[in-house]
Amino acid sequence: MGPRSTGRAVGVVVLVLAALLGTAYVLGRSLLPDQPRSRTGVTASVHDTEYADQSPGSGIPGDAPSGRAEAGQEPDAPRATENPDDGLFGTRVTTGSPEVALTFDDGPDPQYTPQVLEILRQFHVRATFCVVGENAQAHPDLIRAIVADGHTLCNHSWQHDVQLGQRSPATIRADLLRTNQAIHEAVPDAPIAWYRQPGGAWTYPVVSVAKELGMTSLHWNVDPVDWEAPGAARIATQVTQGVGPGAIVLLHDAGGDRQGTVDALRHILPDLTSRFRLEALPVDGTT
Repeated sequence: MGPRSTGRAVGVVVLVLAALLGTAYVLGRSLLPDQPRSRTGVTASVHDTEYADQSPGSGIPGDAPSGRAEAGQEPDAPRATENPDDGLFGTRVTTGSPEVALTFDDGPDPQYTPQVLEILRQFHVRATFCVVGENAQAHPDLIRAIVADGHTLCNHSWQHDVQLGQRSPATIRADLLRTNQAIHEAVPDAPIAWYRQPGGAWTYPVVSVAKELGMTSLHWNVDPVDWEAPGAARIATQVTQGVGPGAIVLLHDAGGDRQGTVDALRHILPDLTSRFRLEALPVDGTT
């Protein structure tokens, strides 16, 4: 065989090998499972000086309606017929009834929590307060005031640790128990049947540990992003347009400047009480 024939043979072999390798790569990629998409979509924001529960564009576990409207669009309203535990890992995303639940995170706070309590009192509305352990320890009088007004308490971790769900079950358990202890130091017989993960960053371990401790994991499906302090008018519009039967509304009474939320309540409550029955979530964690 001459040099020219040898060269052609080598070229053919190279082309065949390249084709085989390409086919193997495509086949291998097709056999790999799709990478799971994070559905918590919620992180702490470095722009907030204290706590942040949700980042712009974040989703809702289980793809439940968020209640947030993009520009020029009306937000989707939740449906009372939805499975209330249809969130990620079985988290609660609706009340499971026509009743609407307002929830307030990150408190108690000596500046904003008393204002929230007073406005709720004016409209005869009971809500659910997801309290941070260190704040409960610092302000036991406000924990007692929340309970005295008939509101429901919810564990929101000791120090608003967004990454808590990534830690060991033992660490998660210690954090939740420490928070419950701080609440019970203020109100020894207070039922604590709910847990809300900071940032909505749910994981199977944190939901499992909460359940072992007798707490139902509580998410939301209406989020006006009030932690970004967009102003009372924006917060009120997002809530009143986003709420439907069975909604669980995420609001904040601490963790930053919450005066906009306080002022928005004066517009939110007249609207919602004219259309829905607003109730605190059950103290036993059931629907």
